[in-house]
Amino acid sequence: MSTDDAFAEVALEAEEHFEKSLGALNNEFGRIRTGRAAPQMLDHVQVEMYGSVMPLRQMAQISAPEPTQLMVKPFDKNSIRAIEKGITIADLGITPQNDGSVIRLNIPPLSQERRKQLAAQAKDACEKCKVAMRNARRDAIKQIESQGKEERLSEDIVKQASEGITELLKQFESRAEQALEEKTKDILEF
Repeated sequence: MSTDDAFAEVALEAEEHFEKSLGALNNEFGRIRTGRAAPQMLDHVQVEMYGSVMPLRQMAQISAPEPTQLMVKPFDKNSIRAIEKGITIADLGITPQNDGSVIRLNIPPLSQERRKQLAAQAKDACEKCKVAMRNARRDAIKQIESQGKEERLSEDIVKQASEGITELLKQFESRAEQALEEKTKDILEF
């Protein structure tokens, strides 16, 4: 394997880590409430039925018919009580309303103080994402430097490869910052 191929492989691994970190950040943002109803709010809800635990998404269709309401329509009407219990246990701060065929969740408006707390939570999640990406960059640069020493490459070649990883990191950090900006705007809007 040539040096360029080895460095390209390290860069590709780093990029995969950056993508995973950004994906985890977006998942985390999906769990943070905004003033609007979002089906992702229920992604972590687990339902116990027939002796096993399953994600709510596998048992029901979740939609947001109104900006302040979620509707959960079970695939099997016999599971509606178990789904209602699962939503209650998830401690979302929302009381499910079961009409026999669907469950409605009315999302209460957020206070200004709660909005600020959620914005801070989103900022913390973004910071954790950036730390994870920086750690991946550090590991990639260590790997590049190690390969450079093993193969007795010039410092310029090693530095150029390291700078490529750093540039890639900057692009992903920018994407994380943009996602944070959008999420914060969603949270703070009335």
